[in-house]
Amino acid sequence: MKVNVDGFGPDTFQRGLTPKVLVVALILIPLNVFWIIQLEVVRYTHPTLIHPLSNVIFIIFWLMVLSAMIGKLSKRFFVWMAGVPVFSRHLSRVQRISGAAQTKYLSGAELLTLYVILCIVSSLCSHDMMEILVTILGHPFRFATAENEWAQLFWKELPPWLTVQDARVLHGYYEGNSTLYEKAHLRAWAGPAAWWTLFILVLMGVMLCINTFVRLQWTERERLTYPIIQLPLAMTDTQTGFFQNKLMWVGFSIAAGISIVNLLNSIYPAVPYLPVKRQNIHHYFTGRPWDAMGGVRLSFYPFAIGISYLIPLDLLFSCWVFYWLYKFQLMGGSILGVRNLPGFPYADAQAFGAYLALLGSAAWVGRAHLKRILAGIREGGADMQREPMPYRLAALGSVAGMLFLTVFSYQAGMSLWVIPLFFGIYFLLATMIARLRAELGFLVHDLHRIDAHGLLVTAFGTQRLTPGTKAVFSLYMFFNRAYRAHPMPQQLEAFKIAERRDINPRHIAAAILIATAVGAVSVFWLLLDSYYRHGAETGYYGPWALGFGRGVYRQLENWLNYPQGTDVPALAFIGGGGAFAVGMMVLRTRFLWWPLHPLGYAMANSWGMFNLWSCLFVAWIAKALVLHQGGLKAYRRTVPLFLGLALGDYLCGSLWSIGSIVANTTLYQFWP
Repeated sequence: MKVNVDGFGPDTFQRGLTPKVLVVALILIPLNVFWIIQLEVVRYTHPTLIHPLSNVIFIIFWLMVLSAMIGKLSKRFFVWMAGVPVFSRHLSRVQRISGAAQTKYLSGAELLTLYVILCIVSSLCSHDMMEILVTILGHPFRFATAENEWAQLFWKELPPWLTVQDARVLHGYYEGNSTLYEKAHLRAWAGPAAWWTLFILVLMGVMLCINTFVRLQWTERERLTYPIIQLPLAMTDTQTGFFQNKLMWVGFSIAAGISIVNLLNSIYPAVPYLPVKRQNIHHYFTGRPWDAMGGVRLSFYPFAIGISYLIPLDLLFSCWVFYWLYKFQLMGGSILGVRNLPGFPYADAQAFGAYLALLGSAAWVGRAHLKRILAGIREGGADMQREPMPYRLAALGSVAGMLFLTVFSYQAGMSLWVIPLFFGIYFLLATMIARLRAELGFLVHDLHRIDAHGLLVTAFGTQRLTPGTKAVFSLYMFFNRAYRAHPMPQQLEAFKIAERRDINPRHIAAAILIATAVGAVSVFWLLLDSYYRHGAETGYYGPWALGFGRGVYRQLENWLNYPQGTDVPALAFIGGGGAFAVGMMVLRTRFLWWPLHPLGYAMANSWGMFNLWSCLFVAWIAKALVLHQGGLKAYRRTVPLFLGLALGDYLCGSLWSIGSIVANTTLYQFWP
């Protein structure tokens, strides 16, 4: 195999991380962070909870338009130069310059690298990550009262190098009409911001190492489908003629038409509303035992139907079937009289057991690959050019990263024996989410209440955990509360993009780390700047900034005031969920006709399934009909139609969100 002089890989690799990309990224990252903050913090609509990320698709689309315009202008300019007499004598040279100038705008590899960078930054600045972190660093010191006794209860457990405790600094932060750029304010926030940025960078680095280990097996050997990345790949592929496809524009027009009508409805209520967004229908199920099902929602989001069409048929079927089996389980519990038992039906515990079984199955299938990884670590491995980093370096990075996280957590106050358990569970869940996205491609993966600290509390109770451990659990809630915007699947999908487009994977790995560092600093800067100007407890920031801090520290208060023991029934349901998932996997290997996949069982009670099950049902019907009537060839012809649905919904919805910011009023939001 030929290797480039830079040593990065085969001579067929395209350069993704170029100086041009770095300049554009440094401009776009703060703009993207500002946009997300305006949507999620101010207007409480959440583009980072669905995948692919609508804000990133919107930016990449307009970058493509701008690139095409620059290319045409540069070509016309050099054609004009060739016609000017003073240049005509050097026509051949002008033609060479013209040809070079046409490569100055962004290539497909560069656009996809920017896509990766913006996805990583958006995941960091999200409803489920750094937006929470900033709000919890000063909350207990601002809202401690004589009644809640927080000062006596846990102030001493919160490390001063990771929090902001100065009342004078917090006064301007919470009440507004101040500025971040005072010396005292900058000094108070600089230390915690620097430590948390370093922590996030190491956390992302460990994920990068784990993804290096699983990439080859899941991407090239098992050939998982990666539905989430198909839209950006299609948009940036000049060979497929995506934007010349008539079916794509049909789908685009349908979604755009719905979005425009609903925009007009938000401005002029006399215009009829097309009900595609989620709406509750549980009022139709008020009699017994139907009322035991709880809430039921119906939705027909065009983007969700469009992306879900790419999900394998058996997984589509399993998702909506298990959603209703979960509802029937609730009804059955009511009929049998066990519905009122605390925790029944322990759906989160069942789901965690199923996820563990699925991850164990993936490890068993890839056991030969695991042996090759061990050999690569011992011997160095020669064929590492297509990997983000050599296996030996990934192993060293994982060990060094875990050592840092261990020392960091111990210094923050967590018990030493808890640290490996906490991060072991966290990275297991992160790896499972990456697998889920690669195989299923479901748009929302929340895993709410399935988290490392919750599982440790279930297993050991709060009595065996020190107050310092529980305080660090609270600080770690910013990345361990819900996993809807988890960055690890973004990394794995980035490596799949590199494989599909022959982009240098080392460039992609470097882009991820650069995006993490610059993105974290941008989030701290823009959030703190906004809170000091407007006030974190006043105006439109108040409900957001106070809500998460209140929830985190009230939970800590309850842990300390009301100790609890091991939750034995939950552990039993974890084992039961794992056993049920193993049983389904055995049936799938023994009987090819078996239609149910355990991933559907694991996600049955999730927030995403609660909101989008009907979209999956519509996509399943459409895909089943197309495959039955026209086979695989017909399915491939219709894929642009459904990608057009997603693109039309994303572009129009993003335009309306920008209009909401400019007009400072709420226009139609396509999600949620």
